[in-house]
Amino acid sequence: MKKVAFYTLGCKLNFSETSTIGRLFTDAGYAVVEFQDQADVYVINTCSVTDHADKKCRKVVKEALKYSPNAFVTIVGCYAQLKPQEIAEIEGVDMVLGAAEKFRIVEYITDLTKQPKTVVHQQNIEKVNHNFIASYSIGDRTRTFLKVQDGCDYPCTYCTIPLARGASRSDTIENVVNRAKMIAESGVKEIVLTGVNLGDFGIRNGQREDKFFDLVKALDEVEGIERIRISSIEPNLLSNEIIEFVATSKRFVPHFHIPLQSGSDKILGLMRRRYRSDLYVERVAKIKEVMPHCCIGVDVIVGFPGETKEDFLDTYQFLNQLDISYLHVFTYSERELTVAAEMKGVVAGSERNERSKMLHILSDKKRRAFYESQIGSEGEVLFEADQKSGYMHGFTKNYVKVRAKYDPLMVNELKAVKLIEITADGEVEVAELETTYAHH
Repeated sequence: MKKVAFYTLGCKLNFSETSTIGRLFTDAGYAVVEFQDQADVYVINTCSVTDHADKKCRKVVKEALKYSPNAFVTIVGCYAQLKPQEIAEIEGVDMVLGAAEKFRIVEYITDLTKQPKTVVHQQNIEKVNHNFIASYSIGDRTRTFLKVQDGCDYPCTYCTIPLARGASRSDTIENVVNRAKMIAESGVKEIVLTGVNLGDFGIRNGQREDKFFDLVKALDEVEGIERIRISSIEPNLLSNEIIEFVATSKRFVPHFHIPLQSGSDKILGLMRRRYRSDLYVERVAKIKEVMPHCCIGVDVIVGFPGETKEDFLDTYQFLNQLDISYLHVFTYSERELTVAAEMKGVVAGSERNERSKMLHILSDKKRRAFYESQIGSEGEVLFEADQKSGYMHGFTKNYVKVRAKYDPLMVNELKAVKLIEITADGEVEVAELETTYAHH
């Protein structure tokens, strides 16, 4: 049996797609093995958002060939769509597949002998636009990343995603619901909905046919899934009706991740974001009004061109005053082919790092304050299979990370617990309550 191994860089969407590509190989008679297990084929799924795509890609290729010098190496993903020729130059790469081609990978890999020249299959992203390909990750028994939307129509000035993934397009509600039922039958308890611009769900063949809210209502009826989490949603697309629905929903959990990017309206304008800071304040207030215990995560970019010290401090103060739970901090880095790469007012690297550090500290403070607000409360935890020095971990519905003494019977089980105290390393100790919840 031929063996294939995978390496994924980047987002949850990439993980769900790698998982789907893995199943294509399994169906074609390959055995999926660990990276270090001397595979015949290595597939590296790349990202164009995180930094040093080129460097990371080279490094992973080198590692693969260290384990298996004659392996056939294929590069897919966003970076492969944007810079196929650049990747083709990397020593040891046999094939590069663009956004449309990656799901036909098994057809392309017919002959595993290494050729002198790298083969590139990649077409203009416009050709990819109307073709939605579903994927989901299975492997982690506890939760699945389910891709329901791909591509993006928003022209944010720092972002290469529309170039790498094309226009916004979605699955049908019926397909998503059927897939969710299948995932439930496999024993998975939590689904994380993923997409490039998830709130824009509902466009097929360039036409709007559904709304994200309709999908949310339909999924709430799927029996067997205990929890559904919305991975990330733009503030202008997170409507009050969605927030109110989640507050009383059977399965959707009180946890939102809402990209902000900057607390300065000047910078939001330069980024061409679709809202201003006052709308963001309204969204957070609305969530906290109907779900006081809700967890709110925030994406923010520091060091964007034109961001002065004052603009940054505006963002800092804005976040400091908001009732949010944690931050994902991105240090701005230039991307070719984006408007921002040509903008004036470049912020020095050292200054970008300094700002990033300040927000990382603020994030730790926010998370701790949020965890402290939950101490003494009771909730349900979904325990995962990991084991670290005798402890296992899991998350409450509102995304508090807890730990308990390892017990194999608790893996992938929902347990009623009381949150007792915060440990030295910032996790929450819990005590199990005697009553277990009856499943709906």
